[in-house]
Order: sequence, then structure tokens, then C-alpha cells
Amino acid sequence: MNIEDWLQKNTFHHGEFSDIRALVSAKEKSGMSISLCIPTLNEEKTIGKEIVILKSELMDRYGLIDELAVIDSGSSDATLEIAAQFGADVYLSADILPEQGFKRGKGENLWKAVHQLRGDVICYVDADIANIHARFVYGLVAPLIQREEIHYVKAFYDRPLAFSQGIRPSGGGRVTEILVRPLFSLFYPDLTAIIQPLSGEYAVRRPVLEAIPFPIGYGVETSHILDVYHKWGLEAFAQTDLDQRVHRNQSTQALGKMSFGILQSFLSRAKAHGIISDFDDVSNLYRAFQVKDHRYEQVLTEIIEEERPPMVAIDEYRKKFGITGS
Repeated sequence: MNIEDWLQKNTFHHGEFSDIRALVSAKEKSGMSISLCIPTLNEEKTIGKEIVILKSELMDRYGLIDELAVIDSGSSDATLEIAAQFGADVYLSADILPEQGFKRGKGENLWKAVHQLRGDVICYVDADIANIHARFVYGLVAPLIQREEIHYVKAFYDRPLAFSQGIRPSGGGRVTEILVRPLFSLFYPDLTAIIQPLSGEYAVRRPVLEAIPFPIGYGVETSHILDVYHKWGLEAFAQTDLDQRVHRNQSTQALGKMSFGILQSFLSRAKAHGIISDFDDVSNLYRAFQVKDHRYEQVLTEIIEEERPPMVAIDEYRKKFGITGS
């Protein structure tokens, strides 16, 4: 499938799926179950509103999702208490698969969720969305309900690419446009069709999630896209326009560290796919500068994108879900 065909067939707007009753009916006919996962770390300001809106609309009123869980990295604020108070299932990442230990990072939470949650589809939604709405879930799970050949649905937050005044540029955030899109353009041009590859909202079928490794840090979304593309091709993806997303912005310094981790994951995948040659001698030190008392000081931060293996390789997971054979 070429990019133009994919954009026409596999890019949606959430308004196409606003009939939630019809989605529930189609989901029930398919026998599919859907879990919603919200990974958290100190999100007391927004987590309560997210749970109230998503649970009341998509569990209590319509029954589109069967499970709503918070997977937490060890919050020091009231995130866990608020989440439990408003009816979410609450888990500490460190308590899931204790035999595998605990590593701090968003990717760790997402990986542990594959073991803990029961759904045939897992929908991940970030915890810091100020304008949360049910579309952040139904807009992502709907393509999986309606088309069995789609396995992985990403969110993007711009309005339609064409509008009455003409065509305007559309894309992702700063790291996407400055780092990831140039890399995709060079090495994986098909993947430039994914408008916001780093979006934190996506829905995925369990057989896909359990078959791919999870970097524990910021490289998890990029790694997922490259692995799914390598195994199943562009046609396995879809994307849904969710209109606007309001959330806090990170500093340039924080984005630099994020980019460094993403680049490590990208190089690892590109090497594994035979796209680039060996790069084992690269440094894991992120080097930045600060000015203190009119002196320039170098600030060194070690950033290592550790990975969790595919969940299907974990004995506890195989036992829980009755997986036998190789």
C-alpha cells in the first residue's frame, strides 16, 4: 500500500465514530474486549477529571470499554488516591510481575499493562490531557472494531489537512518535526504518513503488543512503530484526528533528553532491520551546557534506553494467558 492510498483509507476523523451505541453493538458481535490504560506519575491535577469523563461515558453509560486501569510509576502526590476514589483500577508498576523487577519509565508502565490488563485491545491515554473527551478512546478503538486488518491506531491532534481556505501544513510536536520525521524521511519514508508518531494515545491489539519489545523510556512509541512496520507493514496502521489536545509543554532541555533517548531506540531498530551498520561505540552521555557565575559548565546526563522483551517471552505471562508452544 503506497502512502497516498494509505492516507485515504486509513486516516480517520473521530466524528466518523461518534455513534457509540453502534460501536458497542459491533464490539459485542465481534466478542472483543477493550481495556483502557492510563500510565501515571504525579498527575493529581488531571487524573480525576480523566477518569470521571472516560468511565462515566464509556463504561457506565455505553459499555464500550470493559476495564479502566491506572498503572503508576510511584507517584508522590495524590494521584493514586484520586484515581481509586473515582473508580479506576489502580496498580503500582512495581507490584506487577515482581519477578521481573521494576524500572522507572513510561514504557515500563505500558509493558506491565500488557500483563495486568485483560483486554483483546489495549488503549493507552496519557494522564495530562486538560481537554479530555471520550473521543480520545472511541476514536482510536473504532478502526480496530470495524476493520480486522488494522492492528495499531495512532492519534493525531490537528484538524483535517484540507479546509475551505486551502491546504495548510500539518504535523506533530517539536521532537516529531525536528527529529523523528527527518529520520523517517531518510530511512523509512512510508512512515512519514503517520502524522504524529510520538502521540501518547493509541490502541493496539494484544497479539501485536505481546510480540514486540518495550523500551522503558521515551523511545517506546518510535520503537513500536518501527517494529510493527517491520513485522506487519504500513497497512497494519491507522490514525485518527482527535482535533485539539491541551496539555503541559516540556522545556527545550527536557525535549533534548527525550530526543536523545528516542535516537538511541531508532538506531537500535534500524540496525536490527539492516538499515544501518554497527554503532556500538556511540556514547550514552547526553551533553548540555549551563551558565553559572559567568562560567560555562557542561552538564552530563547518562541516558540508556533499556528494553523489556516481548511479553510473550515471559513465563508468567504465558501461564496467565494460556500460551503454549514456541
